[in-house]
Amino acid sequence: MLSPAQRKLRARAAAHALHAQGGTNTKAGTAAFLERFERQVDPDGRLTPEERTRRAAHARRSYMTSLALKASRTRTKMAATSLEVVTADVEGTRDADHAA
Repeated sequence: MLSPAQRKLRARAAAHALHAQGGTNTKAGTAAFLERFERQVDPDGRLTPEERTRRAAHARRSYMTSLALKASRTRTKMAATSLEVVTADVEGTRDADHAA
């Protein structure tokens, strides 16, 4: 039975061995992800390969930028919620101090 630290070391060694051989296990997934944008910009296959690649790059950047915006909005909401909780705790402490 391996401890959590030993499992982590075993996984790290396996990852280094995989990368040392020049391989990863994400090639098929990455290729499918990128092909998605090519199909999006040229569903009928009428564009030249260069134009399809250029447009797909812009579609991918648009997608990633949209994700970044969504993440930023989520972080802003989380920070505001966290600030509200802290403020409520501080105000609750103040109220408790005055009641005593």
